[in-house]
Amino acid sequence: MGVAVIVGLWILFAATHMALSGGRLRPRLVARLGPLGFRGLYSAVALAIFVPLVHTYYAHKHAGAYLWHLSQLPGVVWLGYGVMGAAFALVVAGLVQPSPASVRPGAMVVRGIARVTRHPVLMGFGLWGVAHLLLAKVHLAELAFFGGFPIFAVIGCEHQDARKREALGEPFRTYADATPFLPFGSRGFARGLLEMPTPVAISAGIALAWAVRQWAHVWLSGR
Repeated sequence: MGVAVIVGLWILFAATHMALSGGRLRPRLVARLGPLGFRGLYSAVALAIFVPLVHTYYAHKHAGAYLWHLSQLPGVVWLGYGVMGAAFALVVAGLVQPSPASVRPGAMVVRGIARVTRHPVLMGFGLWGVAHLLLAKVHLAELAFFGGFPIFAVIGCEHQDARKREALGEPFRTYADATPFLPFGSRGFARGLLEMPTPVAISAGIALAWAVRQWAHVWLSGR
């Protein structure tokens, strides 16, 4: 039952995300509520679904059939830690250097984290889920909860791209052609890692990942 609720909440989360930010409903809501009002509504709906999603998972940890425990294999723990560090680094870098398609749609310059992925924040959350599937003892509940993060990241980013192609036209198509969808999917990503402010953001992200692992993780999961 708990696994089904987790899956259902993920579907509801994705459906409301795409509906509220879609090209038909969003303009009407922005016109009625204003930009700040729309962001408030969007955030409230997201939290109203995501908080029960997290609560449901923690109430049904390790529910369902046992699937795997990959961290028992040689090298997987360090692989998982590497993916976790990359996840936090992408999120912090994406917050420090917002997408030019959102900030300056008329001048979408490819630089910094955009050379790594044009969706660093969502892809960072996706990698966070992948890291947990590598490190955790995975039952159906873990697969449903942590697996939802990379699935939602891909669906959400595809939805964003489609909306921006429609709204911004050729400038965004040119920008999208020059930037990778998946993280590290371009040969030019190494250059992006060296362009400021990406190095500072990545260092901060890795430090945050270490701090979460050392302190917050123990408080949240008991280990």
